[in-house]
Amino acid sequence: MPKPTTRTYSRYSREAATLLGGLIRAARKERKMTALEVANRAGISRGLVQRIESGDLNCAIGAAFEVAAIVGIKLFDADRNSLGGHIRQTEDKLALLPKSVRKKTKVVADDF
Repeated sequence: MPKPTTRTYSRYSREAATLLGGLIRAARKERKMTALEVANRAGISRGLVQRIESGDLNCAIGAAFEVAAIVGIKLFDADRNSLGGHIRQTEDKLALLPKSVRKKTKVVADDF
C-alpha cells in the first residue's frame, strides 16, 4: 500500500478556500438551513459540508461548487445566462492555443 503523502498548498489557496467556506457557512445560516439539509440537497455527507465550510482543500471542487450554488453564492461574478457565453469564449480561446505545451530541450555541447 502506498504511503499517503501530505499535499502542501500556497497561502493564497488556503485563504481562498477559507473565504469560500466562510461565505458558504454565512449564506447557509442566513437561509436558515442546516448542514444536513444542504448535504441532502447536494447528495453528499454532512461531514463533507462541514469540511467545505471549514476551508478544507481536500474536498472535491464539484462538491464545493454545488454547495455554493445551493446556498446562493455566485461564483465567477456571473449570472447563469452569461456563464454559457463565458464558457464559449474560453473554448474559442483554447481552440486558438496549442493543444499541449512542451519546453524546448536545451542542446548541450559536450564534444570537448
